[in-house]
Amino acid sequence: MPELPEVEALTDFLTEHLVGREVVRVLPVAVSVLKTYDPPVGAFEGSRITAVRRHGKFLDVAGDSGLHLVTHLARAGWLRWSDRLPDGPPRPGKGPLALRVALETGAGFDLTEAGTQKRLAVYVVRDPHEVEGIARLGPDPLADDFDEERFAALLQGERRQLKGALRDQSLIAGVGNAYSDEILHAARMSPFKLAATLTPEETGHLYEALRSTLTEAVERSRGLAAGRLKAEKKSGLRVHGRTGEPCPVCGDTVREVSFSDSSLQYCPTCQTGGKPLADRRLSRLLK
Repeated sequence: MPELPEVEALTDFLTEHLVGREVVRVLPVAVSVLKTYDPPVGAFEGSRITAVRRHGKFLDVAGDSGLHLVTHLARAGWLRWSDRLPDGPPRPGKGPLALRVALETGAGFDLTEAGTQKRLAVYVVRDPHEVEGIARLGPDPLADDFDEERFAALLQGERRQLKGALRDQSLIAGVGNAYSDEILHAARMSPFKLAATLTPEETGHLYEALRSTLTEAVERSRGLAAGRLKAEKKSGLRVHGRTGEPCPVCGDTVREVSFSDSSLQYCPTCQTGGKPLADRRLSRLLK
């Protein structure tokens, strides 16, 4: 799933390639992709792009028509840029193509989604906050005003485990499954530790890990073409998706806890005092 760093890089890329150019076609291919109908998606055609912004993991393309084309790439979605789109309209079918945006120059981008679970979402709205997912977003962790005091206030009284708290978009915007693993590894904390039990010193360590992990990931992705961002994300991860590999910090074996539709990875030596975590359903350490 694209998270804050990748969507930030896509925002930079699209700002360079879209701003000042006119959209001539918005062509939905998958029926499931459109989440709004008023205004219709065709109303965005003829818009000249004025800005591209990020809201958490949402991508917001603003036009001089006053409309916004907002997308959330979900778990298996992606954006593919083309300097020259194929001639003729795309054909609906079983392929990954969900929606195409064509510019007056002949360039444009496709939104694609792999797999059978179709969660990629596109909205055409007059205000991005009309999108429910954007309206409920918590603060952006890379914002200038997101300091340690504000972070500590968010966690105060939070009875959930750190893994779940970091992924909650209404608490902190933009962090998903992969970077929550990376942040907790950098902070040397168990994903099952309760947020409310953190000491002020631990909260400070977690805040620094949050900011540094995301900042470093953004810097690694900055300036890359859209097609290279997935590979860059994977290459920069230390524990997420690396079950069975040695931890780059201590050399212990990276372990995994599986859920019904996802998994987390962690290092026992760095994060849990050397003890493997039990199955998530038990919510405790193996004794």
